[in-house]
Amino acid sequence: MNWKVIFLLRVGKKATPYLMITPYFFLYIAFGLFPILFSLVISLTKWDGIGEMTFIGLKNYTRIFTNDPLFYTSLYNTVLIIVITIPLEIILGLLLAVFLKDFFRKSGSVLQLINFLPYITTPVAIGIIFQILFDWKNGSVNVLLTKMGFESVYWLGLPWASRVVVIIMQTWTTFGYKMVLFLSGLSTIPEELYESAKIDGAKWLDCFIYITIPMLKPIMIFVVTTSIINGFRLFDEPQLLFQSASQPIGGPDHAVLTVVMRYYDVAFHSFDFGYGSAIAYSLFMVIAIISFISMKFMNRGEEESSH
Repeated sequence: MNWKVIFLLRVGKKATPYLMITPYFFLYIAFGLFPILFSLVISLTKWDGIGEMTFIGLKNYTRIFTNDPLFYTSLYNTVLIIVITIPLEIILGLLLAVFLKDFFRKSGSVLQLINFLPYITTPVAIGIIFQILFDWKNGSVNVLLTKMGFESVYWLGLPWASRVVVIIMQTWTTFGYKMVLFLSGLSTIPEELYESAKIDGAKWLDCFIYITIPMLKPIMIFVVTTSIINGFRLFDEPQLLFQSASQPIGGPDHAVLTVVMRYYDVAFHSFDFGYGSAIAYSLFMVIAIISFISMKFMNRGEEESSH
């Protein structure tokens, strides 16, 4: 056989895997890498999406930190929601996972499905559900309050009440996902540890504190980190909730205005794509810094506990 043919056959066999994954790289470059880099370029310009781009350097970024009080409002609201919802989600998810594993093994799969359904429900449906529940006149929550002798609350019209609604909605939507993660972590803990502890006289609470929680630290780090990232990305549910309730973006007095909602308002209502891209990249930096700090803090705690 000709040496050229042998060479082409050998090269062809080695190159086949690379040729098979080539379409993925083209798609990633076109729909992933290019938009990321292009938005970075846009953040250095003034552009309305139609006319000519005007390069202005870092003025969009200096505007964020020196001349945009709504950005600080949105950042405060986002951090406040994260600080309240993440502990609630973790506590509810962990306790429910432990109870399902220890006390509801036969009916556990059904209960898991029921608690996980809110996480896979579309944001549009969630927004409509909570708009009906917390409606000012005919909402189920206000009907229950009046029957108990309390006054009705304008849930979607008062700043503090709107924050409560968003916190409840966010917690209800995502704690089922945490439950599934904790259940997967609980399945990796050897039963021999619990049996040995019970032989030594440990009760259920002792096993939970001294065995379950320390063994779930890797899952806990993952849950906290992803919860922080998802918390800063909060947009769909509050936007649809207050949009359907005929409230301005961010709710009453911008009480539930998140950073992503601020970006959406700037980019797609004011058509200031340059400034909107700068907000998006600033949000990326905030998420990266806070995630790095939280991972370092939790990893250090794990190392100290191991020593």
